[in-house]
Amino acid sequence: MEKKKSIPLVLKKHRIGPIILLIILSVFFIQGCKSKKKLAKESPAFTVIQTAKSYRGTPYRYGGTTRSGIDCSALVYHSFYSVGISLPRRSEDQSKLGEKVPLAQVKPGDVLFFATGRKKSEVTHSGIVTEVEKGNVRFIHSSTSLGVTEDYLDNDYWSKAFLFAKRILE
Repeated sequence: MEKKKSIPLVLKKHRIGPIILLIILSVFFIQGCKSKKKLAKESPAFTVIQTAKSYRGTPYRYGGTTRSGIDCSALVYHSFYSVGISLPRRSEDQSKLGEKVPLAQVKPGDVLFFATGRKKSEVTHSGIVTEVEKGNVRFIHSSTSLGVTEDYLDNDYWSKAFLFAKRILE
């Protein structure tokens, strides 16, 4: 009588292990190496962001609306105006428009609102999301110290001041 060869119990137990590991690594590799999704040049978000970026280096000026000096809400105002959307001039008023978006779902062109003043729940600052990569949100705004610049939301200062995001473009 011929004995059937059997796979040792230890191998039977771990036979699925390498397959599961391969699947997990594949998913991780695909997600981890996912490149930034490029915006179509015809999309309104692309135009909004390019308009905002054209102001890079412009100094901050409270109440300023020109390339010689601009504040955060004027940057948002001019950027959206470039696609035919007329927003209020103040960040607080801008924050009342659009649809709230969970931070995990923000995309380029969304507007971020912050409380940078004494009152921790009052909108005093705004910026436009320029890219989202692996959960890192980058936005452009007019900073009192640097003028129009880009920052990451995970920066300690901005993450503590962040209130919510709104989607104005759809």
